[in-house]
Amino acid sequence: MSSTTDKPMVVGRLGAVYGIKGWMKITSFTDIPEGIFNYSPWYIQHKGEWQEVVLEDFKRHGKGLIAKLAGVDVREEAQSMTGAEIAIYATQLPELEDEFYWRDLIGCAVETDQGYTLGTVSDMMETGSNDVIVVKANATDAFGKKERLIPFINEQVIINVDITARKIIVNWDPNF
Repeated sequence: MSSTTDKPMVVGRLGAVYGIKGWMKITSFTDIPEGIFNYSPWYIQHKGEWQEVVLEDFKRHGKGLIAKLAGVDVREEAQSMTGAEIAIYATQLPELEDEFYWRDLIGCAVETDQGYTLGTVSDMMETGSNDVIVVKANATDAFGKKERLIPFINEQVIINVDITARKIIVNWDPNF
């Protein structure tokens, strides 16, 4: 059984060792870098397996972040983890109201408010002004499109998102 909720989601990476007491530099992939520390426990891929680790302490250091994992008390232990991905499970994410995680939109069917099927969401992009859904067109697209970039602007472009039905309704000209 596999779904987006039972697979670890990578949120960062363990970096170089800092000092001799097991501290490590942290690369965060969260919107707000310190946000990575809001999740507990972490799971790291170590020796090919996801293993639960407990964050003992963390702090900002210069322009970066450093952290100490429980039970990692010497430089050599920390060195063996350098480069490991830090992950969490979707169940650790807060519930959202009237918002969506990008991972929930990937794979949703996209249809115009006139009933034309544009394709499925294959990716998301962050731009300066608003997010954009990347829609991979159906093989039989009447307009010859392979991909469409549709701005994620609620009400104006995005009419309805039904995560349960895996469908997004948009106000969009299929010719674009």
